[in-house]
Amino acid sequence: MARPLVISDCDEVLLHMIAPYKEWLGEQHGIDFIMENSDFGKAMRYAGTGDAVPPAEIWRLLGLFFDTEMHRQPAIAGAVEGINALAEHADVVILTNLNDDRREARARQLQDVGIHARVFTNQGPKGPALKAILDEYKPSRAVFIDDLPQHHGSVMEIAPHVGRLHLCGEPLIARHIDCAHVKGHAHARIDQWEHALPWLMDRIHGVNDDD
Repeated sequence: MARPLVISDCDEVLLHMIAPYKEWLGEQHGIDFIMENSDFGKAMRYAGTGDAVPPAEIWRLLGLFFDTEMHRQPAIAGAVEGINALAEHADVVILTNLNDDRREARARQLQDVGIHARVFTNQGPKGPALKAILDEYKPSRAVFIDDLPQHHGSVMEIAPHVGRLHLCGEPLIARHIDCAHVKGHAHARIDQWEHALPWLMDRIHGVNDDD
């Protein structure tokens, strides 16, 4: 019999990303990261001049961070215990928006903090990638966890039957991210794993399908 399936994002759901990225930018590149709204591109400024970091440089630095600094990313409180508890009742896979050549590094990074799960990489909206995962696993039911509202919207359009939890475990940015639940694209918004885990357990067992 098919098992339930949990499809989880990584950055800001399982591992902190912005906090170590901010620290690294300041230490190594003389760049301040101050997020005042949901526009990530305007958060980075050169400390000496206050000038905005150009978009091309933002993307270069992001790539450099993921190529050289992933060891800086600690687990979000309760995430390892939570995702492993779910794995006792469901298959768990990670759907992360990284280039495909970083998939093995992401898998090793997660293993190092105690999360052993298959990793799928993706670029762009996550709905199509999630649909391909569903087609492969054919789960009895499925739930999707992500910190960005646009991915919940994408999944809702392609696989509306999938339970969708909006979870952003990074306090530096959580308050700036539009709520997918308020928009009607997610079934719930819960930013702490200690509260998210009971909701997720209920969902994979079919308790709160009508939420």
